[in-house]
Formats: sequence, structure tokens, C-alpha cells
Amino acid sequence: MREFQPDLSCYVGDKANVIPWGVGIVNLDEYPVPDLVIEVSNSFLSDDLGEKRLLYEDLQVSEYWVIDVQNVRAIAFAIENGGSRRISVSQVLAGLKIEILTEALQRSRKNNHTEVGAWLMKQFNQ
Repeated sequence: MREFQPDLSCYVGDKANVIPWGVGIVNLDEYPVPDLVIEVSNSFLSDDLGEKRLLYEDLQVSEYWVIDVQNVRAIAFAIENGGSRRISVSQVLAGLKIEILTEALQRSRKNNHTEVGAWLMKQFNQ
């Protein structure tokens, strides 16, 4: 059985519309695995970096991010050839620097979401 419940999963590019509108539970026997899976880790960071990462490696998700709430940072992994390696630039979201995500998280601790969103848009447009 291939089952998982990430905090967020994304289909990108050619697969962006592969899941029909209204599908609540994605059956991986019918549909491909997501390109990007994100876990928000507030208290079980070792589980997200360990056992869950192994699960996403087995499922052959292209990229896996962990949002470390306690340390206010994003940790990203590219998954390929049955394993994973840490990355500083997203391969799924072409050219997105993971440090930008970390900075946005840190800014969200001091600024409201509108200000952080505006800052992010400025970064994306550079």
C-alpha cells in the first residue's frame, strides 16, 4: 500500500492538472506521485528528516521540503536514484533558492503576511 498524508503536495508543469477537480484523496495507483511534497515540522523534526524522507524516496517524489518551525528554516531535498540529497536551489520550482523561503519564514515572525508576501513577490521578480 502506497499511502501518505503530507502537509502539502504539488503537481508542477505538465502534471499541474493531472488530478481532476474535487478529488480529495489521490489514489497513487491511478495518478502519479506529486512533484513536490512539503512537511511542516513543529515537534517531530527527526521523523520528517528520517522516516518520512525515506517514504518519499521510496515513492520517488521529485523534491521534498521540511519546514522546521522551531528553527525557522526550510530544508530541501532532491530525490533521485532511490535516495536523496540536500539542495539549496529547487529543481521542481525552477531556480527558487531555498534561502529565500527561510528568509520569508524568518520575516513572518516579525512582519504581517501582507508585508512578507510583498517581499516574496519582489524576490521572485528579480
